Amino acid sequence: MSTEEGTHTLPDGLKAYSKTWKTNGPPRAILAFFHGFSDHCNTNYDLFPTLASSGIEVRAFDQRGWGRTFNGLKDRGNTGSTAVVLDDMHSFLTSIAPEAEAQGIPLFLAGHSMGGGQVLNYILHPDSPYRRAGSQPKLAGLLVLSPLIGLDPASRPWTITIMAGRVVARILPRQQRHCPLNTSHVSRDKQVVADFRADDLCHEMGTFGGLAGMLDRGLWLEGLSKKQLEGVDFLPIWFAHGDQDRITSYPATKRVAELLAEKGDVTFASYEGGYHKLQADLPETRAQFSRDAANWILAKAEGSQAKL
Repeated sequence: MSTEEGTHTLPDGLKAYSKTWKTNGPPRAILAFFHGFSDHCNTNYDLFPTLASSGIEVRAFDQRGWGRTFNGLKDRGNTGSTAVVLDDMHSFLTSIAPEAEAQGIPLFLAGHSMGGGQVLNYILHPDSPYRRAGSQPKLAGLLVLSPLIGLDPASRPWTITIMAGRVVARILPRQQRHCPLNTSHVSRDKQVVADFRADDLCHEMGTFGGLAGMLDRGLWLEGLSKKQLEGVDFLPIWFAHGDQDRITSYPATKRVAELLAEKGDVTFASYEGGYHKLQADLPETRAQFSRDAANWILAKAEGSQAKL
């Protein structure tokens, strides 16, 4: 396994930091990964090396406003609107898909937390660039990890705070707001919590517009109905969530997974005692989670290749 750093140019010309975890031989699958709020692509501990060692190449980038992808301190957390977020995702995926398809390598899409909500919106929302005729990158499946569909009550802001924030978002969408996370809810591993607190790239800074968009994407998913899913082409989906997550809502994820399972191939993996970031939880949990993710991808990759 080896790694390679680079850049990906977003639709407006912003250079995003990117990184690839390469397999030793020809990859059996490629995974495009989208991180969560106040996070970046280099904080997933053993997950990406484990996948790469299993024959799954991982490609990720620091999303707009996060990690190393911003022009200055004033742009930290400035993700842009939901349209910008989904267009950024689309540009990254369409930069990978032609190569993967030409080589006959199945391409999977994954997202954690905020990124998990983005992945579901990208595939399901009628306004997503993925749903435009002729623009779909060929995907073999989705991995949705502790997604931001709903917030757990322990992390949910007061209603009045959300309402006031939405007012500001309409007037000053780029205005920054510090949004500290309860880092003790991220992982049961104290070293992971200490790493997060010490990481200057996990800056906990959002913008009113970006935060409103993030919550709206979750609300749209919470309100999903069977009628809204009519005519949607379904991909295999693997949901993973720890049942002790106190950042995003485990019940909300389970409800959406059950709704989608009525339409297609959906697996819901529950991790007993697991906190928000399963790939960085206790060593035994993160090891099992990484194995489960690799096994699901490889099983679906074999099925996808059989259909080619």
